[in-house]
Amino acid sequence: MRTNVTCIICPLGCRIRVVHSKDAIQRIEDYQCGKGKDYAVQEIFNPMRTLTTTMVVRNGQLPLVSVKTSKPVPRDRIFDIMDAIAGLELEAPLAIGEILVEDILGLNANIVATKHVLRKYDVKKCNL
Repeated sequence: MRTNVTCIICPLGCRIRVVHSKDAIQRIEDYQCGKGKDYAVQEIFNPMRTLTTTMVVRNGQLPLVSVKTSKPVPRDRIFDIMDAIAGLELEAPLAIGEILVEDILGLNANIVATKHVLRKYDVKKCNL
């Protein structure tokens, strides 16, 4: 099999060609650094992604807060994570970087807030 992988580790964006079987790499071409080579191998056998989404906030100045996983998670588990957090509602206030869900689905990754959300009444106090 031959797979083309665009490396996202650095701004070069190398277009790496990987020749492989289902469980082994035969050849990797056109990478410019070891990090690109490692990324290509991971992308073939265990692709990882950082999930970014939103969650519902009760009593907040905003109805939603942006969140992300604290580290990349297996790509094939993204929809499982989305299902796990879909029904959750958070209570304001929330702070950027706050851990909202610990060790989501046993993946050793947390769901963290990427934005501050004040309580509704705190916003009114700030405008006095």
